[in-house]
Amino acid sequence: MTDQDAVLAQHQAFYRAFALRDRPAMEALWAEKLPVSCIHPGWAALFGREAVIASWGDLMQSPAMPEIQARNERVTLYADTALVLCEEVLGGAVLAAANLFVRENGAWRLAHHQAGPVAEPRASVTRGSEESKPRLLH
Repeated sequence: MTDQDAVLAQHQAFYRAFALRDRPAMEALWAEKLPVSCIHPGWAALFGREAVIASWGDLMQSPAMPEIQARNERVTLYADTALVLCEEVLGGAVLAAANLFVRENGAWRLAHHQAGPVAEPRASVTRGSEESKPRLLH
């Protein structure tokens, strides 16, 4: 199995643990020795394993916990660090998500998760005879 395959497998295990409300599986995915952080949509940044794991536990216990499906995953490797960018689908909403993995004791572990809403593309606006297109950032 390549590093890219191993990272993608851990990424998929993360979403599976969330969907199944499996706290022990979620805990096992996160780095234990390296620093971890998380930014849930609409939340302040969380730092430290204890705070991050507690936040996932709270979300998984909520009766209103949404079903999330990851799609369009892209893995980028940087030696012992890997970044997975994807889209999270929650009902009719789409979030952009970044999951940072680090190699810890020979295994890929989560070090950071962040997700936030994706802006709706704006329609072109006609101004006089010229058509104005939305500006894109980076």
